[in-house]
Amino acid sequence: MLVAAALLSAGAGAGAQARATAVIEQPAVAPAPWRPDVSAAARFARGRRGRIAFSVRTPTRAWHWHANRQFPSASVLKAMLMVAYLNGSSVRGRRLRRAERALLSPMIRRSANDPASRLIGIVGSDGLKRLARRAGMRRFVAVTGIWGTSRITARDQARFLGRIDRLMPRRHRAYAMRLLETIVPSQRWGIAQVRPRGWRLYFKGGWGSGSGAVDNQVALLTRGRQRVSVAILTRRSASHEYARRTLRGIARRLLRGLPRADVVP
Repeated sequence: MLVAAALLSAGAGAGAQARATAVIEQPAVAPAPWRPDVSAAARFARGRRGRIAFSVRTPTRAWHWHANRQFPSASVLKAMLMVAYLNGSSVRGRRLRRAERALLSPMIRRSANDPASRLIGIVGSDGLKRLARRAGMRRFVAVTGIWGTSRITARDQARFLGRIDRLMPRRHRAYAMRLLETIVPSQRWGIAQVRPRGWRLYFKGGWGSGSGAVDNQVALLTRGRQRVSVAILTRRSASHEYARRTLRGIARRLLRGLPRADVVP
């Protein structure tokens, strides 16, 4: 009887241990999906001089602050010019010529203006408007004279950057995205200075005469299948350097909490 009791006791103990093990091995609760710190970014923006708007998008969600305000595009328009040109009926199905690469590369990587002026004459307002419709941009206004005065909104630009690769012909996609990823070091300020580790950054900036009158940045960040697009637009800053600090401060707060490459999901 004593032996039987001992065996029963041992069996009960084993069962309790198995139940405890089962509890421990339950899968952890999935972390809440990432979201930008819009409140912190808005508080920072309110303390800065000038007019500011921003928008952030993931494939399933979007966050905005004054995102329907229209701003002069400055050189941010060059990303749209590139995509519109690559979608041209005489371009989309063939290899790019050396002369075309000699226009596109400096226009995007160094923000050269002469190539943009040449391409706007080819693409025209109709080409830009067609692209805007495909991208779901609702408040874009193309200006072909002084093209930097085209009107954009943060909401539209975040929507456009979120789909920019898919809006281009597959044949030219890798080349165009490489241009957006290899902006020259002297122009890698603002968003580029706070890119989370492990995320690829494709972006374009736009600024006026360097006076702070207009300073914009639009970007797509990717990590595997994760995608986050950001648009930050500013106007009437105290100076170009002041605007750069504004862009960096807002981007840092918006992108806070994005998982880094050294963090296991």
